[in-house]
Amino acid sequence: MTRLLSRVSVPNADGRIQNITPESAGWEYVGFEVYTLEAGRSLKAASLSNEVCLVIVTGKASVTTLKESWSNIGERTTVFGQQAPYAVYVPPADEYEVIAETDLELAVCKAPATGQYPARLITPADTRFETRGIGTNQRHVCNILFGNMAAEKLLVCEVITPDGNWSSYPPHKHDRDLAPQETKLEETYYHRIEPDQGFVFQRVYTDDRSIDETMAVENRGVVMVPEGYHPVGAPHGYTSYYLNVMAGPSREWIFHNDPDHAWIIEADKIKGSS
Repeated sequence: MTRLLSRVSVPNADGRIQNITPESAGWEYVGFEVYTLEAGRSLKAASLSNEVCLVIVTGKASVTTLKESWSNIGERTTVFGQQAPYAVYVPPADEYEVIAETDLELAVCKAPATGQYPARLITPADTRFETRGIGTNQRHVCNILFGNMAAEKLLVCEVITPDGNWSSYPPHKHDRDLAPQETKLEETYYHRIEPDQGFVFQRVYTDDRSIDETMAVENRGVVMVPEGYHPVGAPHGYTSYYLNVMAGPSREWIFHNDPDHAWIIEADKIKGSS
């Protein structure tokens, strides 16, 4: 099995079903975990040297940090309705507790930081879905912790791709620290699929093909993108959702399209104006 794909695991004693660390991924910045907690259960942890973005994927939760608390946050029962999530930003050298008020799916997104920003709540009013692309390249994107909200390293967003469509497409990459042409960002994709017995395809490949993996990703799988291009295709009949986490030396998302496929952008502009 490819090292770039982490399949969902049976929940451990804490309810964790995914655990990506810089050590396990072989990179420097991004950490990512997913928990499924039954109502009444809780998760306690310290942020240590990381900033953390707690994304309420589905369900309701109460969240406390050393200085802040928020009760009964979260509205979604599904990730496929183009409804923005609630999230909580936690700085380094802090602690957090998440109590599941209902059955809860929680994503924990991490990256190294120094403590420039305080803990704060991110509400659906702070975020919004926007539709990008045309035809079979259309998808719906929600920035959770991106240009809408300050952080030191973390970039967090989610994407819904209708069945039969492509996203992260045309293929693009962000693996060189060459701003303003391109920035270096590691990335994880946490996939959800509706109906949940489905799958999506994701390819990760570099120009020299030193990495060239095409994966069939099932529900709650995580794809790691250390470098290279990384398009996603949703088969007919199955809607794709994924939660993206990115981090790197600088908090800028500047990507480079695969030159072999960049023509698609101009072709889409012509179609869109006709």
